[in-house]
Amino acid sequence: MTVKERDPLTGHLTTGHEWNGITELNTRVPRIVWIFIAVTHLFALLVWILLPAWPLGRTHTKGVLGVTQKASIDRAIIAGNTQRADWTARIDALPATAILADPLLLKRVNGAGHRLFGDNCAACHGSNAAGGPGFPSLVDDAWLWGGSEAAIMETLRVGINSPHPDTRVAQMPAFGKDQLLSAAQIAAVIPYVQSLSSAAGPAAESAGAALFAENCASCHGADGKGNIEVGAPNLADRFWIYGGDRAAIQYTLWNGRHGWMPNWDQRLTPTQRKILTVYVMGQRQGGAS
Repeated sequence: MTVKERDPLTGHLTTGHEWNGITELNTRVPRIVWIFIAVTHLFALLVWILLPAWPLGRTHTKGVLGVTQKASIDRAIIAGNTQRADWTARIDALPATAILADPLLLKRVNGAGHRLFGDNCAACHGSNAAGGPGFPSLVDDAWLWGGSEAAIMETLRVGINSPHPDTRVAQMPAFGKDQLLSAAQIAAVIPYVQSLSSAAGPAAESAGAALFAENCASCHGADGKGNIEVGAPNLADRFWIYGGDRAAIQYTLWNGRHGWMPNWDQRLTPTQRKILTVYVMGQRQGGAS
C-alpha cells in the first residue's frame, strides 16, 4: 500500500508516486475550471433548447426560437431588395441613354452589371467582354443582331439557336462538307472574302465574286456588309469571330458555323437583363449599331 505524504512546500497531499526524486502531487482542480465547465454545459443546454441542434433522421430539432439559415437569408434578400427598389425602379423606367448619362445611377448599374456579367457572360465573352475565337466581342460595333438597347435586350431574352420558342436563329451552311461547293470553288471564294475588308476593296472581277454572289450574298449582302436581321456578320470590316486568315475562312466555308447563346428570360429578371444591357453598352468603344 502506498503511503501518502503531504508536500512541505504546497501543503498538498502526494499520490505516493515518485520518480527520480520527483513526487507527484494530488493537486485539486482549481475552482475556476469547475465554474467554466458548468457554464459551458449550461450554455450548450440552452443552445440545444433554443436553436436547431439534433438530427432526427430526415429532419432535426427546430429549437424554441425557430432560427434557420434559410430564414436569415430570406430576410437579408428582402432587405436588400427593399434597399435596391429605388434605383432599380429608375432603371426600369429610363432608357439606356438616360442611364448612361446619369453618373450616380450608372455607378449602381456598373457595380451590379459587373457581377451579373461575371456570373453569366464572362465564361464565353471574357471578363473584359472582348470575346475570343468563336465568341463575339461586345466592345466593338460588329454586332450580329444589332447593338441597340432593344436589340440587346431581345437577344438576352430569347438567345441564339436556343430552346426558346422566339429564339434568334442563324446557321451558316457547310458548303464543302455538304458538297454545295467544291474544294476548288471554296479556294476561289476565300481571297474574294478577304478582299472585302482590304483597303483596296473587293476584287469584283475575280472568279470568287460570282460564287459569292450566288451563294453568300443572300445572307451577307451583295457588298458583304452583313444583315443584322438574320445575324449574318459583316465581312467588309476587320472584326472576325472565327478568324479572317485563309485557314480559318476555309474551315468556316467547309464545315459551316452554328453559334449558340442561351436565353436568359428564366434565369435573369427583366431588370437584371436591363442592367446587363446598359453595362455592355457602357463597355463599348463606339456607338450602337
